[in-house]
Amino acid sequence: MLTQLPDDESCRKYLELIRWNSKPTCPHCAVIDENSYQLKVKGEFKGLYKCRSCRERFMVTIGTMFEGSHIPLRKWFIALYIFSSHKKGISSHQLANDLGITQKSAWFMLSRMRYVFGIYSGVQFEGVVQADETYIGGENKNRHANKKVLDSQGRSTKDKVPILGIMETSGKVKTQVILDTKARTIKPIITDLVKSGSILVTDEWTAYKGLASEYAHIVVNHGRSEYVKDNFHTNSIENFWGLLKRGIYGIYHQVSPKHLHRYCDEFAYRFNSRKIDSNERFDFSLKNTENKRLMYKDLIKKNVSPEPLD
Repeated sequence: MLTQLPDDESCRKYLELIRWNSKPTCPHCAVIDENSYQLKVKGEFKGLYKCRSCRERFMVTIGTMFEGSHIPLRKWFIALYIFSSHKKGISSHQLANDLGITQKSAWFMLSRMRYVFGIYSGVQFEGVVQADETYIGGENKNRHANKKVLDSQGRSTKDKVPILGIMETSGKVKTQVILDTKARTIKPIITDLVKSGSILVTDEWTAYKGLASEYAHIVVNHGRSEYVKDNFHTNSIENFWGLLKRGIYGIYHQVSPKHLHRYCDEFAYRFNSRKIDSNERFDFSLKNTENKRLMYKDLIKKNVSPEPLD
């Protein structure tokens, strides 16, 4: 990528190829016109067009996560390539050092990319589907005596945030940050994401009771040291939890509950695209940036609960 896209101009043309098939498309009136006016700045054309139909000006970055950014497009491309390729992500401090920008700018770039990665496609899960929940947060044994949280063991949400994960046998996974692991919270998400009649494999947690009316519900009782039942298990989704936690604890170290859902989306995106090479993933990521612009004012809003399922 660094060889084929050595400057901002080549990156702009590549984005036009990916988004428009090199045919300028006005985002204001959706007219495709190869003969759109090319406006020059100080005698040089830098990607600014004027629509011959609605007379509005536009660039290929309008309507994408690149819109309004003062960071050069090539740095955006490098960041997207690195971020989508690293199995456990990259911290904003490291990205800032690699790109020569501030940590605040790098964090915003990463947040915008996570937002793009997290757009829910609406595709339901079917066949053999595993469902499981986990918790993200510190443990009392790792805290100083004056920072320990009383009665926080087990499924307490005093210092931990629960996450529900659903995985198809093909390896497709979807995560959802939830308020608690009660049946009233978990069941609607499962029925929304998993097609009726599928084989649903879970552990013995009581919140999953009652799902047998819609699914062939297989319960693997971990409390009785049972981890495989009739060749069914929840090992795949649990392996994903291990990857998620190693990434969060090893790379990011600490994630606030407000932004946790974006980090989960990040790891799910890379996991779901793990069977394609880095170049294909990069092109797919570029295509996926359209109409997905996260504003900084929305990112830093206080007291914002995790985003609901689309």
